[in-house]
Amino acid sequence: MTFDGTTWTVGSARSADGTAIAYETAGEGPRIILVGGAFNDRSTTRPLAAALAADFTTYGFDRRGRGGSGDTAPYAVQREIEDVAALIEAAGGTAYVYGLSSGAILAAYAAAEGLPIAGLALFEPPFQVGPEGGPKAELSERLTELVSAGRRGDAVELFLTDAVGVPAEAVAGMRGMPAWSWMEGLAHTLAYDTTVTGDGALPAARLATIATPTVVVDSTGSPDWLRDAAAATARAIPRATHLSLAGSFHEVPPEVLAPALREALLD
Repeated sequence: MTFDGTTWTVGSARSADGTAIAYETAGEGPRIILVGGAFNDRSTTRPLAAALAADFTTYGFDRRGRGGSGDTAPYAVQREIEDVAALIEAAGGTAYVYGLSSGAILAAYAAAEGLPIAGLALFEPPFQVGPEGGPKAELSERLTELVSAGRRGDAVELFLTDAVGVPAEAVAGMRGMPAWSWMEGLAHTLAYDTTVTGDGALPAARLATIATPTVVVDSTGSPDWLRDAAAATARAIPRATHLSLAGSFHEVPPEVLAPALREALLD
C-alpha cells in the first residue's frame, strides 16, 4: 500500500492477553510508535507517519476494538498499555513513542511502567488542571449504555459535547457529514478513551516516575484548558520540555509537527 508516496507494510502483534493488534510500518531509521486518541485508527495517524518516514521507521496501529485489531473483554487500561508493549517488541525491543490526546496518556503510562521507550512525545493529554474543560463524571458508563442500546450516533454526540467541548449546534450539523458514519463505527471505543482519562485529574505522582526523555506539545489553536494541561504535564515529568506549535483545535499540521518531533527526539 502507498500513501503520499510512502510504501507501507502491514503486520500484527500479539498482546499479553492474546489480542491481535494490527499495525503498519513505513520509512527508515529509529522506530517510533504512534498512539492515536479518540476517533483515531492507523489511517488517521498516517499523514504524520508519512511526514516522519524520512527519519523514522513509523508504526501506526489500530488500538484494540478498532480497524484490524481484536478486542477482548473486559476492557482495562492496563490491556492497552500491554498493547503498546507488544508494538515495542514488534519494533525490535525499543522504540520512541508519540501519543495524541488519550493516546498521550497511554504513552505516558507505558513510560511510567518502565517500558523500553527511547524518547516520549505527548500531544495535549486531556487532563483537567483548571475549572474549564476535561471529562465529566460517569461519562464512560453513559457511553457504554448508549452503544448497548444501539444509539451509536447519540454516543458520538455525547462524547463530542461532554468530552471534547464541541457546541451542541455544531454537532447537530456534523450529523449530516460523510464522516459521521465512520465516527459511529468507532463509538464503542469512546468509553475506552474516557476510561483512560478517568476523572481527568493530573496523575502527578505517576508522571513523576517517568525517566524517559520527554517533550509535551500543544497547539496554539487549542482551548486554554488543553494548553494548560500540556504545560502541567511537562512540569510533572522530570526534565520534560514543553513546545507550543502553530495549529488548530487539538491539532498541528504534520508538516509543522514532524520537524519539531525530529528535533526534540533525535537531536
